[in-house]
Amino acid sequence: MDFSITDSQRAVQERAREFAQKRVAPLAREMDERGAMPLELVREMGARGLLGGPLPRAYGGEEWDAVALALCYEELGCVDSSVRGFMTVHTSLVSQCILKWGTDAQREKYLPRLARGEWIGCYGLTEPNAGSDAASMESVARADGDAFVLNGEKIWITNGGIADVGIVFASMDRALKHKGICAFLIDLNAPGIRREKMPGKELGHRASDHARIFFENCRVPQTALLGERGQGFRVAMSALDHGRLGVAAGALGVAQACLDASVAFARTRRQFGQRIGDFEMIQSALANMAADVDAARLLVYHAAWLHARGERVTRATSVAKLFATEAAVRAASEAVLIHGGRGYSNEYPVERYYRDIKGLQIYEGASHIQRIVIARELLGKDGAL
Repeated sequence: MDFSITDSQRAVQERAREFAQKRVAPLAREMDERGAMPLELVREMGARGLLGGPLPRAYGGEEWDAVALALCYEELGCVDSSVRGFMTVHTSLVSQCILKWGTDAQREKYLPRLARGEWIGCYGLTEPNAGSDAASMESVARADGDAFVLNGEKIWITNGGIADVGIVFASMDRALKHKGICAFLIDLNAPGIRREKMPGKELGHRASDHARIFFENCRVPQTALLGERGQGFRVAMSALDHGRLGVAAGALGVAQACLDASVAFARTRRQFGQRIGDFEMIQSALANMAADVDAARLLVYHAAWLHARGERVTRATSVAKLFATEAAVRAASEAVLIHGGRGYSNEYPVERYYRDIKGLQIYEGASHIQRIVIARELLGKDGAL
């Protein structure tokens, strides 16, 4: 088994690390406090080839494989989960979904602009009464001449307030459950669409844009259909395989950042005449954290490797997301504790890591859902031997 990464994958990792450390890191605390990410960062990510990385060159990409993309997400996650979250939605949930399911005309219209960061994408699946149970969504679409008319509400849509285009899911026949769902590519500045910021203040990912989007007799052309009628659920689930890998890699980045911060602090903080890192309880915490990080990295890279080989990855991505996010939660908790009072304020970034990681346990299917996915893969269908 070869665990090394290729020269091209390493080049992507180094480019992402440079951008994360030099451009994002100096802004991370300010973005968190202000509750917004500067749009110039988006344009710069496009100019540096990060947003379109996995797309074909014909659409402005560089044809990264899934391992290279995971390495990019890991580096961004080490510094700021809001920036990493933006890219995962924009690139993995939207661009890669259009690449897989779109027509040639849709790909040519959207992908180059998304790759450049000229347009921003969002993914409209979650609703007030349909989170984990996507098949029970209440948004509806009906055919009307040469158009579809959409009505419904989406919530917690990352990038939703700043996006130019969204992949939006609605049912053509709610009695058919998941078989009635369709996916649509929608211009979010079209008539019949109203957007609001989600109420309250987020626990973490505060620089992300989280929106509530209302569709009120919104007319979209027949050409807005992404995939075939009734394929919307399949479109959504295939996109989640991409998105969950992005979240897993981002969580790995958070865990690594917590470990790095804790080791640095344990080396320099002195109490009772010695480094706190010389106390066995601190050493035990650091050792457990390091073991978790190494295990999470292997699971994330393995899932990405399977994806790059074109193999079925639902179970692998769910395992990677479940373990990496849970490991990062443990790492963030220990990091705050090791930092003591300093970790309790945003003077040190571990406070932000502690808040951000809870979101990664929830996004793209909560840890409970990942366990269900994994168990179903293990058990198979009832009666199947």
